Amino acid sequence: MKSIIFEKTGKPTEILKSTDVPMPEPGPNEVRVKVIAAPINPSDLMFVQNLYGIRPQLPSGAGFEGMGIVDALGEGVQMRMGMRVSFTSIGTWSEYAIAHHRSLIPVPDSMPDDIAAQLFVNPFTAYAMVQDAKVPEGGWLMLTAAGSAFGKMVIQLCKMRGINTIGTVRRDGLNEELKALGLTEVVNVETENLTARVKQITAGAGVNCVLDAVGGHTASEALKCLGRGGAMLIYGVLSMQNPTIDAGLLIFRELTVRGFWLTDWMRRVDSHTRQDVAQNVISLLASGAIQLPVEASYSLDQIAEAVDHADRHGRWGKILIKP
Repeated sequence: MKSIIFEKTGKPTEILKSTDVPMPEPGPNEVRVKVIAAPINPSDLMFVQNLYGIRPQLPSGAGFEGMGIVDALGEGVQMRMGMRVSFTSIGTWSEYAIAHHRSLIPVPDSMPDDIAAQLFVNPFTAYAMVQDAKVPEGGWLMLTAAGSAFGKMVIQLCKMRGINTIGTVRRDGLNEELKALGLTEVVNVETENLTARVKQITAGAGVNCVLDAVGGHTASEALKCLGRGGAMLIYGVLSMQNPTIDAGLLIFRELTVRGFWLTDWMRRVDSHTRQDVAQNVISLLASGAIQLPVEASYSLDQIAEAVDHADRHGRWGKILIKP
């Protein structure tokens, strides 16, 4: 079978390749999944570059999530063969992948494959972060990199909850689409002064919370946009630069800055909370209430083109690998 393997860490376009490997067999508590589709997320590309919280054990597969059909069961697994499932593992960019049975989420018939492939990482992170942000109805939440798949999910969730949103962009090409999804205000950080615009938008009060994926200068400026008692949740560093933290702001506005990683959040919360998030996310996606657009799909043999496309600025949808 074909699988994307890398033997050293580095630039994804240069080191990822489709390789013929033996068919994997599931061990105890594991299943084998025939992969139908798997997304390319920023965390996948960070992992390949050895910049993620989980370090690759070389040689390593790539891809953290996907969807497919249960193809084989390991010892101790009671599950129906042929089920459509969303799953997480290391090495989902492959014709077949091994996953722990607890990582599987049954996919309802009403959910298309392209949506099911994106079920976990972005939707769960977005839902959990909006919960953690604790912005009241009528309050303001700001998100950087608003045009990302994650950003679009947050915008739609906030609209449902009556939360006002400010999104930062670097180009104006997606502004109308973001507004149609429910974004209240958009700020182009290349042409506008972020702190001045946010002060104007919020009548000087500032925002309740910032969800930041960019880091660097954008995050430093976004911190200044927080109102008294506000919080910044950092879940990515797309700029590959650390923000500059103004200690005076933290002290005199009583601000909070902390990181968010879905892996740790899933470990931290109780089973009831995890089930609640799963049920709500599945319901929203299956009903079409939340949209997860796909821009393009590639085969395993087109992996270099796929990761190059996924890393481009200005995308309007997710890039999928379809073995």
